[in-house]
Amino acid sequence: MGELYVINALAIMIFMVILFIVAQIMKDNSIVDIGWGIGFVIIAIVSFLYRDGYEPRQLVMLLLVTIWGLRLAIHLWIRAIGRGEDFRYANFRKAWGKNARMIAFFRVFMMQGLFMILLAYPIMAVNADQTDNSLDVWAWAGMMIWIIGLLFQIIGDYQLKRFKKTRPNKEAVLKSGLWRYTRHPNYFGEATMWWGIFLIVLPIHLGWISVLSALFMNLLLVKVSGVPFLDKRYAGNADYAQYKRETNRFIPWFPKNASNE
Repeated sequence: MGELYVINALAIMIFMVILFIVAQIMKDNSIVDIGWGIGFVIIAIVSFLYRDGYEPRQLVMLLLVTIWGLRLAIHLWIRAIGRGEDFRYANFRKAWGKNARMIAFFRVFMMQGLFMILLAYPIMAVNADQTDNSLDVWAWAGMMIWIIGLLFQIIGDYQLKRFKKTRPNKEAVLKSGLWRYTRHPNYFGEATMWWGIFLIVLPIHLGWISVLSALFMNLLLVKVSGVPFLDKRYAGNADYAQYKRETNRFIPWFPKNASNE
């Protein structure tokens, strides 16, 4: 397991350095978001090839991570076409001034690479385990939960994309579909997929440690890189303020009646 961690850490470091160089040429650090999903696909492939012989559980892990990672990367790439650098990274660039390039290398690219390695424990653990890894009830339950998460992410992204094409103005807020029950269905879907991966890995040796990966992903989405940025972006928007009062932040639930609060 230790050797596999080192191999993957080196692979991700090389990938992130290449991504950083491309970002400097393009003057767009936001391409690091596209590299997020691709990095996990790299880890999944490297880990799968590391193992001698393949069991169903390893094949399932490779398939699920590849589908998630490539879908996310393609979605973000299509969304970024013609938009320039994302506002978050543009603000970072301004705030960091003349040291922006060096700070971005460590605080954006290398830190994201570190997060990948920390989160990828279940991917590496299932491939490092040399015992019989036929599919059991945990694996099937995990796959079902993962599919639910994928559907939340795909449908949420599609509904948002369609809304942006028809909204009356840029300040309008999507309040229908899955967005009626959670302010971030796409992020909830991503978190749910990682809980599914946790269940798939749970029966193997030390598989329970994967709960830390699922919790860490939830923390990143809710407290660090996902929800907070959007809440900050729409600060001061009266329509969004009402939407926040009526709609659960993360876990889907029926809307509250804001008029009764």
